[in-house]
Amino acid sequence: MDTHRNYENLDYAIGFGNHVETEALKGAVPKGQNSPQKCAYNLIAEQFSGTAFTLPRASNQKTWLYKIRPSAAHTPFVDAPEFGKYVKNDFLNDHGLTITPNQLRWKRLPLPQKPTTFAEGLVTVCGAGDPSIKQGIAIYLYAANKSMTNSSLFNSDGDFLIVPWEGEMLITTEMGKMTVKPREICVIPRGIKFSVEMTKPIRGYICEVFKGHFRIPDLGPIGANGLANPRDFLVPTAYYENTEEEFQIINKYLGKFYKCTKKGSPYDVVGWHGNYYPYKYNLDLFNAMGTVTFDHPDPSIFTVITCQTDEPGVAVCDFAIFPPRWMVAEHTFRPPYYHRNVMSEYMGNISGQYDAKEDGFQPGYGSLHSILQGHGPDHESFTKWSNIDLEPIKYPYENLAFMFESTYMFKTCSFVMDDQVNLDHDYYHCWDKLAHNKLGDKP
Repeated sequence: MDTHRNYENLDYAIGFGNHVETEALKGAVPKGQNSPQKCAYNLIAEQFSGTAFTLPRASNQKTWLYKIRPSAAHTPFVDAPEFGKYVKNDFLNDHGLTITPNQLRWKRLPLPQKPTTFAEGLVTVCGAGDPSIKQGIAIYLYAANKSMTNSSLFNSDGDFLIVPWEGEMLITTEMGKMTVKPREICVIPRGIKFSVEMTKPIRGYICEVFKGHFRIPDLGPIGANGLANPRDFLVPTAYYENTEEEFQIINKYLGKFYKCTKKGSPYDVVGWHGNYYPYKYNLDLFNAMGTVTFDHPDPSIFTVITCQTDEPGVAVCDFAIFPPRWMVAEHTFRPPYYHRNVMSEYMGNISGQYDAKEDGFQPGYGSLHSILQGHGPDHESFTKWSNIDLEPIKYPYENLAFMFESTYMFKTCSFVMDDQVNLDHDYYHCWDKLAHNKLGDKP
């Protein structure tokens, strides 16, 4: 697979939520004001608002772009039925949806049999709400084997949190370029145009939030450091293309896809400054916390980034990981405990084994445990960890699973409830032997 652009030796700005200023040509960003009468290099000033103008300053997000052509210059959008065949965002309407409280597990999304770009390879698994009222969430899988050439996608419905498990993503955005490989994540905020290229097929997971933006969680009694440290987030720096070629612009709007054409590349931003931009993070840099006495901590201690609802502490999505780490708890059942949760839990596996289901949850698999439905380790894991000698153990580097946890009650798309994405119809059997557990003697 060929790539259209060079992704070697990329420079990044550093830090989470910082105000960044970056120029591909010196002097492209004006000093002392945002919108001068005439910009350097005959550029056009364009503000990109990621929040309402009147949001408090601490939460306000926007970026000023200095572009060769304005974003408004394109042909009218038309329906694009070739995109979004397996995308659904209207979870308030039950058409095409399956409602079930059962524990669900899916095997890997197959690689496409024909050339398929990232924009064509999205499959919605489940979600809640509706982007038209900016409330809710959607969870996707993606599989692609073709680079996006002279085409660009932007999502009007929400922010994309992308979690690759196979293949490196070569991403060009309006703010610059970044590479994202397995064990890394990236966030593409609402409205930012981007293209995905690759040198081999890619697969992964996406969480889309219809309201708000992701942030790093507060640390409380942990203190000033730990979990995902702000300095480890990387932001693309200015890159531009000055071309007369025609580009296709793809827009996901209210869950449907539209397309238009424009003269010149959408990646014509010669300089920019602001705090609304895409970013990436290496999960290997997560500073995990855990018990050094007894009992398994609640999984919220592993939260990397979160998007909150209007109720403090209640998430549209908490993105938590289960990374390689030392397990030293004494007289404790060390895997995640059996649980009924007031939140929905969608889990995926990036690499290696997951300690609660060592053989049944391979990389690329996904599971959904809906609100207040019992779940936990399978019989084999329960037996092993109930009887193992509790010496200090370090989980192998390869082991890396994650969870999208949400306050919303999920509906699943009907097309993922058949064999389209390898629904595991026997998943519930992993707890069968535990149903025969007997009351024992007093220890």
